[in-house]
This record gives sequence, structure tokens and C-alpha cells, in this order.
Amino acid sequence: MSLFKRIFSKEKKETLDKGLEKSNKSFFGKLSKAVAGKSKVDEEVLDDLEEVLISSDVGVATTIKIIERIEERVARDKYLGTAELNKILREEIAGLLSETGSGESAGFVFPESKKPHVIMVVGVNGVGKTTTIGKLANQFKKQGKKVVLGAADTFRAAAIEQLEIWSDRVQVPIVKQKMGSDPASVAFDTLQSAVKQDADVVLIDTAGRLHNKVNLMNELSKVKRVMQKVVEDAPHEVLLVLDGSTGQNAFEQAKQFTAATQITSLAVTKLDGTAKGGVVIGISDQFKIPVKYIGVGEGIEDLQIFNKMEFVDSFFKQ
Repeated sequence: MSLFKRIFSKEKKETLDKGLEKSNKSFFGKLSKAVAGKSKVDEEVLDDLEEVLISSDVGVATTIKIIERIEERVARDKYLGTAELNKILREEIAGLLSETGSGESAGFVFPESKKPHVIMVVGVNGVGKTTTIGKLANQFKKQGKKVVLGAADTFRAAAIEQLEIWSDRVQVPIVKQKMGSDPASVAFDTLQSAVKQDADVVLIDTAGRLHNKVNLMNELSKVKRVMQKVVEDAPHEVLLVLDGSTGQNAFEQAKQFTAATQITSLAVTKLDGTAKGGVVIGISDQFKIPVKYIGVGEGIEDLQIFNKMEFVDSFFKQ
């Protein structure tokens, strides 16, 4: 019997379980070894647990926080059996995710009074940024929203072509210019077009270069400034896409991007092909930015709204 109330559809939950299967098996394999032959949570078990969490890509700072919370419970309860460790870990990790604003249903909300709602999407090349935009466009269209895409990653011809493929697939309009064009100009044209079409949502793709943080900051700042000439408070969201399969490298990318621009939400992709699902816990805790979406498969429906209860349930599924 699951500890958490079932609020996903059965199909979505099965996809999530399958997507986190490698992380789940890896984590519990390590945890079983850590508590083998032990009945009580003592200092040795906690040391081993610390190693398990760090090697599961939860990250050092978040791991220390979790261990400290468990130590407090051990001190308070005097005796804590290893059989209860799974339940306690689950509760503490769910608590950490709650503190970041990654709540029960953390997808984007579009105020009816303000149109269009502008989402600028950032992230390095290869993390699944353009695919995430396409899948979001599909979700929003299914919700009855009028969506416009902006191909402002003009650094690579492939990025424009890939977004065009998604535009055709989802049947939503795209605004583009030729490779090498000014990204801010594309963003300006996109918003003008969206306003004319009375669009509900605009998704702006941006270049994924991190070779120079100053250049990145300047480019994203310029894109924002130019968009605000058309829609006063744009962008309403800046979504950072991270590749979960890169583990600690995803932490580094989050650090670089949060230093370069204000990030309001996260999408963590490619969790289905990796045992590094713990990275979601560490990133959301360390950066205090809500995880809005996670990618648990290649299908168009496999970008899921992040739900902390369901995530923790799948991560700890036995």
C-alpha cells in the first residue's frame, strides 16, 4: 500500500515508476548493503547512509541536511530501527522538496487577465531543451491554449530546424529568422506575432552556450529587455532545462545559469536512462527553485508535471 494518496493517472504513475526504475534499484541496492545485519540506526549506519545518498547524486550539502534531520530524530526517539529508515528518509526528502515550492502539482499557471504568458527556456546544448519546448507546446495546446514558438537559438541551424519539426508535429506557429540573426530580434518578432494572434502562451528557445558567463548574461538580458518593449513584464517564467543523466554536472550548469540570469523554474530531463534520479532532490534543495517538469521517457507525453509525492513514492518504491 502506497504511503501517499494516488493523484496521478495509473498510466502516468506507471511511466514515472518505469522512468525512475534505474535510480530506485541503484539506491535500494546501496541502502540494503548499508543496513545489512544492523537493527539500529547508529553512527555507522548514518555514515554509510551518507555515502549512499552522495553516490546517488543527491549532492553533499543536501545529504548533510538529510543526515542531520535523521540524527535529530534518532536523538529524540532514543531508539530507531533500520526497518523504519526507509519511511523516515521518504518523509525527510518529501519535506525538503516541499520547502522549495515543488509541490503536489507544480505546472505553469496562466492568468486569464494577462496574455500572452511568456516562458523563456534556457539550458546548454544537448540537455533536451528544444524537445522540452515541443512537449510543453503539446501539453498547453491540449489544454486549449493558443501557443506560439520563438526560435531565438540562432547560434545553431539545427536548433531552428528542430523547433520547426516540433512546430509541425504539434501544429503550432513558429517565428524564426535565419541562423546568425540577433536572438533579441527573433524574440521581439515572436511577441509581436503572439499579441496579434491573441496567443495565450509563448515559448522562446535561447542559445545554449556557457563558454562565457558574461556573454550569456548580456545576451539573455538583451532578449528580456527587447521582449519588454512588446509585453511589459516579459518573460513571466525563465525555465532552466537540465539533463538529469549528467548528475553533478547538472548542479554545475544550474550554478552557472542562476548566476547569469534569474531562473524561476526547472525541468529535469532524461531521468529514464540513468540511476542519477537523486539529482532532482539535491538541485531543488540547493537552488530553492521549484522543479516544474521531469522527463521520464522519449514519448511526447513523457514530460510530466513534477509532483513531489509521486516522485518520492516512485523513488522509494519496493
